[in-house]
Amino acid sequence: MPIYEYRCTHCEKEFEKYVSGPATAVACPGCASSNVMRKLSVFGLRAAGSFTPSSTMSTGGCCGGGCGCH
Repeated sequence: MPIYEYRCTHCEKEFEKYVSGPATAVACPGCASSNVMRKLSVFGLRAAGSFTPSSTMSTGGCCGGGCGCH
């Protein structure tokens, strides 16, 4: 099961949750609101002893510089 990051639109709390699939209902652990937004997660890669955060990588896809959003 993947871990997703969320932000509650009601109380602004940020949290992580294990989910089994896209149809899984997610509620805020702080206020129990179901008005949550899944955040875009940042990850890092390690290759040959160096570490590169995904936010500095350019993949050519959306949010990698190819769509013009940045």
